[in-house]
Amino acid sequence: MAKILILGGYGQTGKPLAHHLLQESQAEIVLGGRSLEKAAALAAQLNAQYPGGRASAVRVDAANAESLRAALQGVDLLVAAAPTMRHAETVARAALEAGADYLDVQLDSGKLAVLRALAPEIERAGRCFITEAGFHPGLPAAMVRYAAARLDRLDTAITAAYLNMGRNLPYSEAVDELMQVFQNYQAQVFKNGAWTKAGSYEMRQVNFGGEIGERRCYSMFFEELRELPHLYPSLREVGFFIAGSDWATDWVITPIVMLGLKLAPKRGIRPMGKLMWWSMQTFSRPPHIVLLKVIANGEKDGRTACVQVALSHPDGYELTAIPVAACLLQWLDGSVRRPGLWMMGHLAEPQRLFADMRRMGVKVEER
Repeated sequence: MAKILILGGYGQTGKPLAHHLLQESQAEIVLGGRSLEKAAALAAQLNAQYPGGRASAVRVDAANAESLRAALQGVDLLVAAAPTMRHAETVARAALEAGADYLDVQLDSGKLAVLRALAPEIERAGRCFITEAGFHPGLPAAMVRYAAARLDRLDTAITAAYLNMGRNLPYSEAVDELMQVFQNYQAQVFKNGAWTKAGSYEMRQVNFGGEIGERRCYSMFFEELRELPHLYPSLREVGFFIAGSDWATDWVITPIVMLGLKLAPKRGIRPMGKLMWWSMQTFSRPPHIVLLKVIANGEKDGRTACVQVALSHPDGYELTAIPVAACLLQWLDGSVRRPGLWMMGHLAEPQRLFADMRRMGVKVEER
């Protein structure tokens, strides 16, 4: 029986992830965080809900190597479900020293650089490290791979996201992480056989269907997209686009936030994050849903063909946790437990991933 330590186990992503893993597998779950009281309270709730007493709690500080070493005793997999990017090397090395595999849900260029530097050591140790897991990043590349399997030739693949998480949601450190992404925002897309310049961005209209309808979307780059033209040499265009929120957030608050982050790169993260979160909570209008869609064009049986797949859930934190849980089901049975550093969007088998996500509550629509 595998033992999984979740850093940030009682957080917005860690909590639903623990629920799904206990429901879908026989794994033991250790909830880790700086507050032993919060971790223990959640562990008690989970043990009352799921059989086997498989949830436990531990106090652990991601900044402290000794604390991590103690928490990792007997652990098979460390999941970084909290914003621990500043301590990425400490966390990754602790997992290596403990002989544990690793997965994170973080989008951060510094963390990725640390893991890539450790990649030869990870492979030599025979450990499986999975990075950039979750909703986005995590799903865009998997959705392109899913669509490509339904075509004989893949010509274009555009993924797009609509995020409207509703009101009355608490501010969390995940918003601080979003502000750090804004500081290093990249928006290139692959067109006509080459990636556009890093400083450029593109806009396009995307029809999400239903109540959402057609929305103006802005390009955003994820590292998981970079390898897709090599995997599918026929690809002429690939990219990710994110829909705007509302006029106030898009045209008033976002420019203020970007300027604030530029003027105060460190001290501005929390105040700018709170301003952005206030705007998104104040001006949001229904439908409150998080949705990711791929539109892939190519050829099937000698004819032009289009594959469209949409994944959605009313709770954005669930739509982060569920893909991770679905990926870990493949890790638990050994089918993706391969030595080396991997991105979730390239490692997880897409068809099974989406089938398991559907069973866990994600709406999957395909045509």
